[in-house]
Amino acid sequence: MTATGWRSRAGTVFAPEKHPATGSRGMVVTNHPLASAAGAEMLAEGGNAVDAGIAALFALTVVEPMMVGLLGGGMAHLRLPDGRHTVLDGLSTVPAAGRPDMFTPVSQDWPAALETVGRENAVGPKSVAVPGNLLAWCEALRRHGRLFLADVMAPAIRLARRGFAVTPYLAECIAEAAGDLSRDPAIAAVLLPGGTPLRAGERLVIPGQAETLAAIAQEGPGALHGGALGAAVAADIARRGGLLGEADLRDARLIERAPVRGTYRGVEVVGPPPPSSGGVHVLQMLNILEGFDLQALGYGTPESCHLIAEALKIAFADRAAATADPDFVDVPVARLLSASYAQERRALIDRGRARAWQAGVPAAGESPNTTHLTVADAEGHILCATHTINSLFGARFLVPELGLIPNNYMALFDPRPGHALSIAPGKRISTSQAPLVALRDGRPILALGLPGGLRIFGSAMQALINILDHGMSLQEAVEAPRIWTQGPGAQGPLEVEAGLSAATRDGLRALGHDVVALPHVAGGMCAIGFHPDGLLEGAACWRADGTAIGLGGGLARAGVRFWPDAARQGPARGT
Repeated sequence: MTATGWRSRAGTVFAPEKHPATGSRGMVVTNHPLASAAGAEMLAEGGNAVDAGIAALFALTVVEPMMVGLLGGGMAHLRLPDGRHTVLDGLSTVPAAGRPDMFTPVSQDWPAALETVGRENAVGPKSVAVPGNLLAWCEALRRHGRLFLADVMAPAIRLARRGFAVTPYLAECIAEAAGDLSRDPAIAAVLLPGGTPLRAGERLVIPGQAETLAAIAQEGPGALHGGALGAAVAADIARRGGLLGEADLRDARLIERAPVRGTYRGVEVVGPPPPSSGGVHVLQMLNILEGFDLQALGYGTPESCHLIAEALKIAFADRAAATADPDFVDVPVARLLSASYAQERRALIDRGRARAWQAGVPAAGESPNTTHLTVADAEGHILCATHTINSLFGARFLVPELGLIPNNYMALFDPRPGHALSIAPGKRISTSQAPLVALRDGRPILALGLPGGLRIFGSAMQALINILDHGMSLQEAVEAPRIWTQGPGAQGPLEVEAGLSAATRDGLRALGHDVVALPHVAGGMCAIGFHPDGLLEGAACWRADGTAIGLGGGLARAGVRFWPDAARQGPARGT
């Protein structure tokens, strides 16, 4: 790090745009300041990190309606004070009426096959899968929180009732999706009043949303999963011609899963298992890259970026072949995470040339519009959670009387029968979500995650490398320029954030990569660093409205009175 920012050997210079926060009692990092404030409010009320994180997630359903909602899905990675890790899988599933050939792909070639005739798998009622967010949030609170659901939901209900100021980020998202949003009168009336997208600074209130949240605060998740709210959602989707039914919502189930684990440079990395590809493929790539001296090669050099790009292509070749719902596909986790497999794949990397990769395991598109939060407290609770309605504004219509925007998770399934990701009733979506916790000698040193669809786990891995190999600070690591590719061929394309130097881009082209410079790769990372003295450090990056809020201070020392001489005899002094 120099006085002007981080400078790499290849000439890349960047300075973090945001500043970290610190706190001794708790830390909340989300992708919206009002959600971070909701979480901090719970910590101040005596709640723990789980209370704070769930409060923030409910608040995000209000202030980030383009990213997350009650009708979405996701994964929550919890680390508990006794050292246990668990993953609550609230990912969406195919409705009971779903079938492998329900959509017509425009191509038989992957990944173009994900696009279907009429975009029915991506926009509108047939794109809606069975949600699981609410089940995951309420179960996490029931098992590990200490506050009541109504208390935890109070900030979200307050925001929904009074509204909030639209940020430039949200305004840009509305403008980007305006074409589809305009086709649904209910959502257009809210987000495109008079036919014009809401502008930054204008106030947003979604009718019916506060009442829906209040009903859940009173009745619990059963209001949606088996109750009147679920009946209303199912009726609206049926009226539009969709498949999600009342029974799907009633029968939805949360799954608790054991995480996957691996080590890198002596640090243990813990992440989510399949059907998330994030944990498995982060560990797979780290296993491969551990055989190279990335520190000596330097951050942002053509040589180090080339190795990361090749590791990404290897991971994506294996992901396309084998990573899916383990109840439907035999995912070879042990093989993917083995040292011998890493050695096999590492030996095939050409350090002087980009190459094409095929899957190395037997065969068995995702939206970047997601949200993430990372929360920790002084007791040892960590909640690292990634949740979404998939694309920007999900299925891009509003259930008007409830103020809810459904997901469009059916877009993540392969519309061609006979593949690992093909549609089957009850099948869970596969995701790249990677809420990670890193530990040294059994003690947490780092927790992080981010939105970004297929670009999530590669970006999370690069943040780990930035800290463990290149010695960056937490803030530098989350904001550092990123790269991404999934192949499938030798060339790519290789997405490179504009912050990387021209020398690096030229060097990568010389190695055979098809370099495409982009303003950003993936979304806003939310990270917490754990210092040996117990101090918590929170960092959010420039790619979203991320905000870190730390709680310090504490209650008064026992025995303290307002007046120092209160115990003395005589009249009180002063006024």
